[in-house]
Amino acid sequence: MLGEPHNIDHEFPEYHDKIEQFSDRDPEFAALMKEHDRLDKEIRELELHDQPVADTYLEDQKKKRALLKDRIYEILRHT
Repeated sequence: MLGEPHNIDHEFPEYHDKIEQFSDRDPEFAALMKEHDRLDKEIRELELHDQPVADTYLEDQKKKRALLKDRIYEILRHT
């Protein structure tokens, strides 16, 4: 759905406590979260405001966001 938020807390509510702990204590994890949030915000703004942008650019940004989400999920699952 266009403009739907994909923040990590929304995607993985069962890991809320871990997300907060890791964001506070692990700089690498915090950087992943920050980049994911930045991409998510950019994508939502492009979708909601119908900004002129190449389809390939938007798809590339969505792929990057998905890769970050996968990496974050792996960290949450294995620690």
